[in-house]
Amino acid sequence: MKPLQIAILGCGARGRIYSRIAASLGDRYQITAAVDPIAARRAAIVELAPPGTIRTFTNTEEFFAAGKLADVLIIATQDADHYSHATSALHTGYDLLLEKPASETLQRCEALDTLARSLGRKIALCFVLRYTPFYATVKKVLDSGRLGRIITLRASEGVEPFHQSHSFVRGHWSKSASSTPMIVAKCSHDADLLCWLSDSQPQSVSSFGRLDWFHAGNAPAGAPLHCTDGCPVAAECMFDSHRYLTDRRSWLGLVMDGADDADEASCLDFLKTSPWGRCVYHCDNDAVDHQILGVEMANGITATLTMTAFDEGRTLEIHGTHGSLRGGVPFREAGAPELWLRDHRSGAVENIPLPSAEGVEGYASHGGGDFGLIDALDGFFAGPSAMEPGLDGLAGHRLAFLAEESRIQGGVPRGIA
Repeated sequence: MKPLQIAILGCGARGRIYSRIAASLGDRYQITAAVDPIAARRAAIVELAPPGTIRTFTNTEEFFAAGKLADVLIIATQDADHYSHATSALHTGYDLLLEKPASETLQRCEALDTLARSLGRKIALCFVLRYTPFYATVKKVLDSGRLGRIITLRASEGVEPFHQSHSFVRGHWSKSASSTPMIVAKCSHDADLLCWLSDSQPQSVSSFGRLDWFHAGNAPAGAPLHCTDGCPVAAECMFDSHRYLTDRRSWLGLVMDGADDADEASCLDFLKTSPWGRCVYHCDNDAVDHQILGVEMANGITATLTMTAFDEGRTLEIHGTHGSLRGGVPFREAGAPELWLRDHRSGAVENIPLPSAEGVEGYASHGGGDFGLIDALDGFFAGPSAMEPGLDGLAGHRLAFLAEESRIQGGVPRGIA
């Protein structure tokens, strides 16, 4: 088979990771174009291929005016831009690997699905957790029938306090109006997993959640607007932005171009003027820091999801008529994920072995899912397991967006029309 040609729209952290993985897979993929307004980001993509083989563009208007330059376009731009970029790409003739969420409203997600089907195009969302050793193994166990008929699922996601502050208090996803609600922006992975593992569509959902900690009412006495202005409790504050210079330096590289090679003075200048230097109690955020949802699936399975800023990792319980499955991706300090199966008849408990993700290229907390996603990409779009036209993963988006509607209405159940 000829290489699958891919173009990258948005050459930030996610776009660069996917590009590096594609380039590492030999002649299976050919990167043909890179689109980003920042020269250093485009250059990072260009370095992955022989000179002169990747066309670069500074804006989407020039890129789409050039016509179809690849088989698949990877869209790794900000949430609010996904709909316009995806619509233009579909009309240009591209199949899409689209960063989640597909768009900032459920109506636009549905519209993208309809448009893709009408044009015979395919949209795969970047639900990388499906391709981790942990969740791929969970799916195999369910498909084997060892648990019998699935009755209930219970999932949790601990965002981790500093991650919450970086992305959902100071960062790009801090305000729902300019991105998407927390349950969509962070937990669309988890909502997708509930639907994927249930092998069903959501039928009715109810949700509760609030922003309880990251606001001015909890600011320490004398805390300035920016950590860099001198905070009296900096030494005790786990959110002090000076941590970007020490144990959280890798996070700085996600938002500051050239951070890996920058000196301390340059990094401090960035923190003094960027959102990531602000006190977490004096930001303009509205993303919730804890939320729960309960859902009834069309096939009768019931499921719950708990999201909290004040935990780390994901856990999962699945209970069936023949057995239960329990496990998760624990704290980073606790080692590798584990998965256990209990047989109801015998009472025997079995540790289910998981393939290792050690050394796999990609974002560490995705547990090998980044690599797994790109490794499957040519199969999605060109191989014998090619997807049907439309937006894969729409069920999970419906669940997350309807959960947010329910939360805003005080937990009123929301059904699928």
